[in-house]
Amino acid sequence: MNAPRQPQQLLTTSLRLAAVPTAVPCSRMFVRVALKRWMLADYIEAAELVISELVTNAVKMTGITDPEPKTWQIEAHHVIGVQLRTTSASLFVEVWDRSNAAPVSKKPNNDAEGGRGLMLVSTLAKQWDVYRPGVGGKVVWAELELGKPAEPPPVHHPPLTVRVPGATMPPRGHMEKTAHLGLIERMLDVSPQQDVPPEE
Repeated sequence: MNAPRQPQQLLTTSLRLAAVPTAVPCSRMFVRVALKRWMLADYIEAAELVISELVTNAVKMTGITDPEPKTWQIEAHHVIGVQLRTTSASLFVEVWDRSNAAPVSKKPNNDAEGGRGLMLVSTLAKQWDVYRPGVGGKVVWAELELGKPAEPPPVHHPPLTVRVPGATMPPRGHMEKTAHLGLIERMLDVSPQQDVPPEE
């Protein structure tokens, strides 16, 4: 008779942001706060680099790229979702945006100023891929290996609070809910065909 399987501990936290350039530093701050809370400070630098690249791509695909957007320019569809979750061995960094188009890996020459984002993600992550939830859009996710499991915060610990500038918070509405549902659907997806390394 097989011994009963021990349930895996799962910690997760998510945040919706307006798809504007300031979402990138806000997502890095979100990573720092969450990983310190989970006693995973050793992984902050790698996770910050990964989420910076994924959020930058999401803003380019669906947001406002003006470095100083006006508040009135931000509409309900300018929303991205970011999520962190851990299992005993991995940290998953996930970013939802409303575009169905997958990010494309480039092979820039030495003189190019950009285009190395997904190469960096591929270097830092065990694997990464794209998941298309039923609610629409896509979740680009990357798995980082952990040398130790995350630790849940004490029961009396205050809830995770990340204060972001007002113009970076998305307008409330349908698209914000879609981002939330897209990330939850990715979190619940356990089909093995999704967890394969991306093709070169």
